[in-house]
Amino acid sequence: MKYDILQIAGAIVMVVFAQGAIRLLFDHTDTGFLGWLGGGFALTLAVHLALFAMGVLLTGWSHTRAKALGRRG
Repeated sequence: MKYDILQIAGAIVMVVFAQGAIRLLFDHTDTGFLGWLGGGFALTLAVHLALFAMGVLLTGWSHTRAKALGRRG
């Protein structure tokens, strides 16, 4: 059950920050959740992409773990 919740959380992080990165590419001043960050366009885009990648990795890892536990149980 906990891996299902982690998979959902990873998918949410992935979608939110992918949408934020795309929005930032079209409007460089719209920083979304990362408005507090400062540092300009490049840093904000890099953080959006890093958080997107973390969401992808968390989703994939938790899916693999949930599948492995399902086979044993």
